[in-house]
Amino acid sequence: IYVRAQFEYDPAKDDLIPCKEAGIRFRVGDIIQIISKDDHNWWQGKLENSKNGTAGLIPSPELQEWRVACIAMEKTKQEQQASCTWFGKKKKQYKDKYLAKHNAVFDQLDLVTYEEVVKLPAFKRKTLVLLGAHGVGRRHIKNTLITKHPDRFAYPIPHTTRPPKKDEENGKNYYFVSHDQMMQDISNNEYLEYGSHEDAMYGTKLETIRKIHEQGLIAILDVEPQALKVLRTAEFAPFVVFIAAPTITPGINEDESLQRLQKESEILQRTYAHYFDLTIINNEIDETIRHLEEAIELVCTASQWVPVSWVY
Repeated sequence: IYVRAQFEYDPAKDDLIPCKEAGIRFRVGDIIQIISKDDHNWWQGKLENSKNGTAGLIPSPELQEWRVACIAMEKTKQEQQASCTWFGKKKKQYKDKYLAKHNAVFDQLDLVTYEEVVKLPAFKRKTLVLLGAHGVGRRHIKNTLITKHPDRFAYPIPHTTRPPKKDEENGKNYYFVSHDQMMQDISNNEYLEYGSHEDAMYGTKLETIRKIHEQGLIAILDVEPQALKVLRTAEFAPFVVFIAAPTITPGINEDESLQRLQKESEILQRTYAHYFDLTIINNEIDETIRHLEEAIELVCTASQWVPVSWVY
């Protein structure tokens, strides 16, 4: 079994590990081969790309989930007396008490640990998903790629409830639909994303993405991260790229909007990094686009690790 790590781990900073030297340090996105799951708290594994290939200890998903939940409990101060002990007689009693009282905390946490993956021969990703803070340049990147490579990329035309302007053609820049029709389609889960602007609704229909795939093109989407819940399937086979805010040099570009961009970017990275196939810091837009073109070429021509749910 192979898994992709969805959190960062350093055994040197872990007080729960029986022996720090026996632990394996890994980062988000690292591929780990699982050697043994015999111990409830500590799995044995080795990094897939490591030179020496020695096996070591990594926290089991259950241990990691409890650790995250305990930190959240400390933060919310909902259980100041909780010892969060893993060992000894208190465990069962504590666990029941915990689960009864703190399901709400669990629900709020996106508890991610490891995702089982499988290595596939080269295949074409169907969707390019651009994530990033608002104003980081995703729209420009998307438009540039479509203009440069119209035989390769396309953008799904959005639907809207606003009335068409005099020279607007249905299906060119927008599909025009009635409010009732759009609400009906939303309730049928036919939209990937939707929202309202100036009394009109706008949205991206899943069907428009599928039509792009049928033409043999890659659909480019600049969406909110929540859309990945729908997109991360074999049907849409996304390549997820995070466009990070430009690096701020102290004393040079301390512009307020850049700082806001940087802050929003950091929050997104902290929350959703386990979904990213690639991160590009957008210091220079032309360089970012070139890097992206090379990465797409590589991912479509080299073997790749994908979630096991895409295959079985």
